[in-house]
Amino acid sequence: MSIGDVTTLLQRGILEVLLLAAPLLLSALVVGLVVAILQATTSIQEQTLTFVPKVMIILLVLGLLGGWMFSSLGDYTIQLFRMIPSMAR
Repeated sequence: MSIGDVTTLLQRGILEVLLLAAPLLLSALVVGLVVAILQATTSIQEQTLTFVPKVMIILLVLGLLGGWMFSSLGDYTIQLFRMIPSMAR
């Protein structure tokens, strides 16, 4: 296995992590911004107010996209296991 193969493997792994984490992080970011704007306009400065909506939206996104996430991660893992014999040479 060459340096190029290892680099490609690491790039694919990082891309997979980004693809799986992006929907959760972006949805939490959007909810956080909306709650922050509401807090600024209403002068409510409760720190725990952002926690519950973020948890709820993350659970909703996991419920909607969880199947795709596990399928994508499973496919990537199967590809890695199929590469093991060629790495041992």
